[in-house]
This record gives sequence, C-alpha cells and structure tokens, in this order.
Amino acid sequence: MSLQVTTIMLAVDDMDRSKQFYKELGASLGQDFPQFASFELAGGSALGIYPLAHAAADAGVPADGSGFRGVSFHHIVDGPEAVDKTIATAVAAGATIVRAAESAGWGGYFGYIADPDGHLWKIAAA
Repeated sequence: MSLQVTTIMLAVDDMDRSKQFYKELGASLGQDFPQFASFELAGGSALGIYPLAHAAADAGVPADGSGFRGVSFHHIVDGPEAVDKTIATAVAAGATIVRAAESAGWGGYFGYIADPDGHLWKIAAA
C-alpha cells in the first residue's frame, strides 16, 4: 500500500461563502451540489467542502469542536513577495491574518491565514 492524500475535506459554516473564497484563490470548481462541492487543486489533489453538521454526521462525531484542530495546510511559494501577494489575495477573498508574514529563524519567510471557517493555511517561502 502507498499512502497518499487525494482529497482534503473541510467542514464549513457557509457553503456559498466558502465556494467563493476558494474560487477567488484560483481553485477550479468541479462538483457543485447544495451539501457538497469539490475543487481541483494544482498538483492533482482535490478539496471538498461540506456543511459542518453534515461532515460531522458523516464521520459519526459531534459538530461542536473548536479551537486549533491539530491540522494546518501549507502552501509553498517562490519567495517573500509571493508570500505577501498570496496572503493579500486571500485576505481580499475573506481570509483573516492569524500571523503576519515575517522572516523565520530557519531562513525562510512565512505567515498564517485562516479561511472564512478558521482553517489554518501557512503561506511560506524557503
């Protein structure tokens, strides 16, 4: 068996808002249903979104989780200017800056944003 991630599923509060957010970041909308949507991402993977209550029911868990979910997504770009541009694009689409972009002790440059549902994205350049 070879482990790989083919689709990432996010639970969201507002399907229309989340669809618009990810489209504005350049994701290509594939399937589009009232209770599910999927996007094709660069590199061959996919992003699926479900309303929070449906996602929790699908997994058989309560929908009342909060705080850090123990997961963040990382988007690596070519340099500091691309980090700043990506963060600005995300903020214009509805993201919130969680950690302003800055130089890192390991020599890179990064910042964190949260999508409209609070999912964390690290935008970084080595």
